Amino acid sequence: MAAAAAGMRVFLEVRRRLQSALLILGEPKERGMPMDISLAPCSLRVKTPEGCTELQLPAEVRLVPSSCRGLQYVPGDGLHLRVQVQAEPNDTKLISVFNQSSQAQGCCTFYCQSCGEVVIRNRKLLRVLPLPSENWGALVEEWCCHPDPFADKPLHPQENDCFIGDSFFLKPKANTKVICKRCKVMLGETMSSETTKFYITEIIIQPSERNFSIIPRSQFVQNVIAQCLVELSSARSTFRFTIQGHDGKVYILLWLLNSDSLVIESLGSSKSIKKFPLLEDTLKADSSSAWNAVKVLYQPCIKNRNEKLSSAWESDISIHSLTLPSATCLELLLILSRNNATLPPSLRSVNSFQVAFLKMEPLEPRHPLPGRQLSRPEASVLHGGQSSQTQEPELQNKSIAWKL
Repeated sequence: MAAAAAGMRVFLEVRRRLQSALLILGEPKERGMPMDISLAPCSLRVKTPEGCTELQLPAEVRLVPSSCRGLQYVPGDGLHLRVQVQAEPNDTKLISVFNQSSQAQGCCTFYCQSCGEVVIRNRKLLRVLPLPSENWGALVEEWCCHPDPFADKPLHPQENDCFIGDSFFLKPKANTKVICKRCKVMLGETMSSETTKFYITEIIIQPSERNFSIIPRSQFVQNVIAQCLVELSSARSTFRFTIQGHDGKVYILLWLLNSDSLVIESLGSSKSIKKFPLLEDTLKADSSSAWNAVKVLYQPCIKNRNEKLSSAWESDISIHSLTLPSATCLELLLILSRNNATLPPSLRSVNSFQVAFLKMEPLEPRHPLPGRQLSRPEASVLHGGQSSQTQEPELQNKSIAWKL
C-alpha cells in the first residue's frame, strides 16, 4: 500500500439507529490537487499525488457505496458527503454504574482510580442496592392507592450494605472529606459515623483476589459520565444536565444529543489507519479503529461564563444535576474541550453550544501498575485533607454509598 497522504484527514461518524454516516475528507496541503476517492463496503481509500490514505472499517460496519449523496465542499473542512451504512446494533453489555449487584459476591477491595491506592481492603458487601431518587416519596404518593407506608420512616441500611445512585439524603459535616493518602485526590465524604459516600468517578471496586490494573484517567471519566448520561436520560426522560462540584458551583451545562454514534478518524499518519485520535489517551498499538460514543452539547460555566443560562437551567425542574468533586468537573471540562478541538471546524458548535464526543465502552485495563501488588496493602482514609491510618475493623461496620 502506498504511503499515507501527508496531512490528509478522514472523519466518519456512523449513526447506528439511522443507518447513515457523515464522511468528511480533509483538504490536502495544496489546494486544487487531484484526489481519487474509492469507497468499498469495508474500507475507504483517498489517493492524491502525495500518497494514499486508507481507512479500514470495523467488522460490524459496512458502507453502501452506491448511496453516496449530498457531496459538497465546506471551507476549512474539505469534502462532506453522506452515505448509508449497514451497522449492527451495539450489543456490548455495559456494566450499569447504578446496578453493581455482581459486586456483592465474595470480598471486594476499593481502590483510588487515579493512583491505585487501596482505600478499603477485603470488604464483604452483602447487598448492593440502588439509592431511591430524591423524589421517591412523591412517587409513592402518586402510585399507591393506600396511605404511604414509608411516611415519617427513616431509611435504615444494614451493616455491609452498598447503595449506588446519583442522589444522597445526608448532609456531610464540615472537614469530612475522604482523600487518597498517596495522590491526595478527593474520593468521597464521611456522612456519619456509620456511612461513607464515595464518588463513582474516583473509586474502582474489584474482587480482592484480582490485582489492580490502571485504566487511563480520561478513558475512565468519559466512560462513567457517558454511561450515567445514557442511563439517567432513559430513566428520567431528560437530556439536559448540570455538572456541579461538591462546593455547589455549576461547572458545565450538558445536553445529550445521541448515544448511538460510532466515530472513526484518521489524520493520515500511517499506511493503514487503525487509530482514533479523538479520545487522546486511549490509543495503543492494538487499539480498535473505532469507538462507540455519546454526542453532547456543552457550555462551560467557569469564571462567571454563561451565568444567566446556568441560573435558568438550575431553576428548571426538568434538568437533572450531577454532583462530582470539583477537580473532576474541571477534568471533564478539559476532556470536552480537547475533544471539541479535534473535530472538523464545522462540527465544533451548534448554535451557542460546543460539541464533543464522550467515549463509551467496557473498561478494559491497559496494564497493571508496575512493580507493585495492590491487592492487600493497609486501607487508608484521610479526613479534612490530612492522612490518618484506619484499621480495617473500623471500616467493616459502615454502609457505603457509591455516589456519582
